[in-house]
Amino acid sequence: MAEIMPAIFFGRGNPMNALLHNGYTAGWRRVGAQTPRPQAILSISAHWFVPQIGVTISTAPRTIHDFGGFPFELYQVQYPAPGDPELARRVQHMLAPVPVKLDPSWGLHHGTWSVLRHAYPDADVPVVQLSIDETQPASCHFELGRKLAPLRDERVLIVGSGNLVHNLHAYAWGQHMPSPYDWAVRFETTAKEMMLAREYQALVSYEKLGRDVLLSIPTPDHYLPLLYVLAASQSGDAVTFPVAGVDGGSVSMLTVRAG
Repeated sequence: MAEIMPAIFFGRGNPMNALLHNGYTAGWRRVGAQTPRPQAILSISAHWFVPQIGVTISTAPRTIHDFGGFPFELYQVQYPAPGDPELARRVQHMLAPVPVKLDPSWGLHHGTWSVLRHAYPDADVPVVQLSIDETQPASCHFELGRKLAPLRDERVLIVGSGNLVHNLHAYAWGQHMPSPYDWAVRFETTAKEMMLAREYQALVSYEKLGRDVLLSIPTPDHYLPLLYVLAASQSGDAVTFPVAGVDGGSVSMLTVRAG
């Protein structure tokens, strides 16, 4: 019987982590090394946040540098992983009757490649990206994740990339690394407890969790990829947190692994 792949959410933080060697990137490398080799990767990342659902169908998705103000070296990074049109069409079929656009022009943006170039540095695992429909509520994204769960039995690694806590207005840009804000720690602790207890519906209805959530999730784009991963988990899956930390006081680097 084929081994069931886990589903993994990476808290990825600053795009510069693509170039850096630190505790977070070392953790991502360990996650890749300790995970059975996937046949392909389906990535749901904060930075393809558009008013429709799309999936990349290119056989050679381009490396997208969707940021500004960073060192020249970051713009030179390439992550030449192949695409997987068959998987893209499989995703389109699985999400029916929800319309899914097969997109030949979009590639891999930094929310995907900044993590994968550490977890899979040889770029030899095919990668398909799924966009996040910004017009839909969290409950819709969770249900889409449920529909995608069978891919784990097909040796597809479902990857979410974002941050559980992501408040750039409070981030310590260019300053000495501060201690995490109390509200960031409180919400991360609450969310971890809910994940361990499989109280996923409370995390879907996260707006009801109080003031800490308003500061931790001012916009949903970095949070929603986590819901896809949680929705793809199975009742017997262990939930673990192989990488942890808070960057700049207000960005959670928590990695969540189901299975």
